Amino acid sequence: MSTDVDLILKKYKPGKREDMIPLLQEIQDDNGYLSEDNIIKVGAFVGMSTTKIYGLATFYNQFRFIPAGKVQIKMCHGTSCFLNGSQAVINKIKEETGLNPGQTGRDGIFSYDIVTCMGGCNNGPVISVNGEYYPYVKPEQIPDLLKKLRFIIEND
Repeated sequence: MSTDVDLILKKYKPGKREDMIPLLQEIQDDNGYLSEDNIIKVGAFVGMSTTKIYGLATFYNQFRFIPAGKVQIKMCHGTSCFLNGSQAVINKIKEETGLNPGQTGRDGIFSYDIVTCMGGCNNGPVISVNGEYYPYVKPEQIPDLLKKLRFIIEND
C-alpha cells in the first residue's frame, strides 16, 4: 500500500537538497516507483526544477518511473555472470516475457531489470526474484520458473 507523499515530506526539512536521494528512495520504497506527480511535489518541496530532479534520478539506476510488477526479476550482467552465460539468460527472459530491461508487463505481473552486480560472482549467472536469489541459472530453466511464478501470483 502506498503512503501519501506529503507524510514522507514532513519527515524532511524544506529546501534541503542534500536530502534528495534519501527522500526519493523513501518515496519509491513506499510507492514502488517515482511518479510524475511525486517528482513535482518533491521539486516544490526542495526548491528544484522537476527537470533537475528527474535528471538526478535517472543518473541512478535504482529509481523506477513506472510501477514495478508483482514479480520483480533482476538479472545480474556483471563481468563474472556475463562470462558464465548471463546474455543467454537475458535473451530467454525477453523471449518468454516480451519485456526489455526496465519494463513491466501490461498485466502487471512481471517487471524486469538488468543490474551490474549482485555480489554472487562465484555462483553466476545469478537472478533475483523479489529479493530471492537463484544461482547458476541456465536459459532452459527460465520458462518453468516464469510459469511457476505466474501461477503463484494468479492463485494468491
